[in-house]
Amino acid sequence: MLFQIYGENAIYQLLGWLLVFVGLILANELARRSKAGGIFCFLILPAGLTVYFIAIAVGASMGAQWALNNPTYLYMNGWFHYAKLYAATAGCIGFMMLKYGWGVGKTHWFKAFPFVIVAINILIAVASDFESAIKGAASVDGWWLSSENVWIYGGWWNWLNGIAGIINILCMTGWWGIYTSKGKKDMLWPDMTFLYILAYDVWNFQYTYLNLPTHAWYCGFALLLAPTVANALWNKGGWIQNRANTLALWCMFAQVFPLFQDASVFTTIPVVYADGFMDPAVRPTAADPVAQGVISILSLGVNALVFAIILKRSLEQKKNPYTQEIFVDTKDYQLAMARAETP
Repeated sequence: MLFQIYGENAIYQLLGWLLVFVGLILANELARRSKAGGIFCFLILPAGLTVYFIAIAVGASMGAQWALNNPTYLYMNGWFHYAKLYAATAGCIGFMMLKYGWGVGKTHWFKAFPFVIVAINILIAVASDFESAIKGAASVDGWWLSSENVWIYGGWWNWLNGIAGIINILCMTGWWGIYTSKGKKDMLWPDMTFLYILAYDVWNFQYTYLNLPTHAWYCGFALLLAPTVANALWNKGGWIQNRANTLALWCMFAQVFPLFQDASVFTTIPVVYADGFMDPAVRPTAADPVAQGVISILSLGVNALVFAIILKRSLEQKKNPYTQEIFVDTKDYQLAMARAETP
């Protein structure tokens, strides 16, 4: 078992997961199906939240109690959360530019934008993984307290998963193979098949499990599964857009309402907290890192395997896997292309 789901709160933990999963799917559908929905979710809403975040930062710097006691300031004030929120939102805006043909979204060179923004998002997480490994090694027992008051158990598993993240960047193929779906509901990346999605999901789940342990039940499980299910059942080829949309929307929610995950009946922590709880005021006395080690090995193995498959296909087809598409003979690619607009 990866998470501590038992006792009187178990029903709330399962209900909370279901609410997040369904809520993200519905929010993604709103954002992708209409131009107005996308503009509201990724332009208007982030602009309003930015004003809110700046007000909190200014208030806290002036010693205002309302700001110092604000949940966003107390629980979500680390560099990673803001970097992830704005990087994901930038991705959503860029994807809308591509599918609607806004500005440089009409140009051929801008088709490489999805690769660039996804790579940046992955590198942000890789940097965080390496940070956890270094701080864990520098501590007396592997535990270190993050700026958001969460005890994190750093170790060799962070190095392995960070390396897996770097390999995952190399697993993105056909950088210029970006298309618009019929009806302009989606930006499609057909060469990003189930192989990449699997490698990414395993790596990213482990990232959250190691570095966002008190959030991983939601941002590592529900959040990853929502775009994957959409891609598998009704939005073939649109996974990366689904992923960016759901990630940005979840980051906005979590940034404003962190106590949903951190201090409520919905709070769910992983088994690494062998003491049975996570309290920033109490240094953990025991750890159970078996799952951390096993999943990191799996993450590195899956990403290495997918990269090997890409190399094999590119050699057999005599293609550059980044400037050309190499999965054109697969069912995933063909189903995605069947949804694409013809020139």
